[in-house]
Amino acid sequence: MLSYPEGGGAVIVTGAAGGIGRAAAEIFAARSTAPVVLWDHDPAVHRTAADIRATAAGCTTHADVVDVTDADSVDRAFAAVTERFGRIEAVVHAAGVLETGEVSELTGAQWDRCLAVNATGTMHVTRRAAAVLAAAGGGSIVVVTSNAATTPRVGMAAYGASKAAATAFAMALGLEVAAAGVRVNVVSPGSTDTPMLRGMFAEGGVELPEAARDRVLAGDLGSFRLGIPLRRVGQPEDVAESIYFLTSDRARHITMHNLRVDGGATFDA
Repeated sequence: MLSYPEGGGAVIVTGAAGGIGRAAAEIFAARSTAPVVLWDHDPAVHRTAADIRATAAGCTTHADVVDVTDADSVDRAFAAVTERFGRIEAVVHAAGVLETGEVSELTGAQWDRCLAVNATGTMHVTRRAAAVLAAAGGGSIVVVTSNAATTPRVGMAAYGASKAAATAFAMALGLEVAAAGVRVNVVSPGSTDTPMLRGMFAEGGVELPEAARDRVLAGDLGSFRLGIPLRRVGQPEDVAESIYFLTSDRARHITMHNLRVDGGATFDA
């Protein structure tokens, strides 16, 4: 379990209404003594927090609607957490969006949305988090990016570019705040069974259809996409476990590390 001092601070998770963000919030609520604060632009984040409270006995959860593309919204949200809980121990930034389409068909709106949420949103959240944690004597930041940040994907230029920018920013930030005791790490998932992945398939729904799963596992030579050597599609919990480890005292000497969680799909990158 994560160890927090008496009266210690909260863990903030962005993008927590569903997918990897929700899985991360659930694991913190179940295993740590820290209050867990869930942020998302989707008001459904309040329902997620209520669900977690109902299943994790004794946990403290709080939810807020936060737009990570708006610096003022992020600043207000950090101030509210500090006022409510007094201290922040860790920030997990899992908010992100996916836009697909070949470069020749990519619209300006798609490009702007990816950059605004995935890159600028990362800057807003992690820069503020680093300042708060450094002033308090240290802490941990984990940014969820993607293996698409380092391996080109057909039809994912905007997404990959935005995640590459987020990764580079996180690494530079980690270098600047290391002396203040703030660790900044990156987790890069591959294909993970979330609403984002299901949305890439016309038949997507509440779970990944078997045919779509087979396509993900096999890869596609025509689009230069490798399959998954472990022969399984990742689950949100797989990524959440890595996030939890990187925020814990067990990872106290790890910073500026990019941990790929993709079943070996980008083993050559």
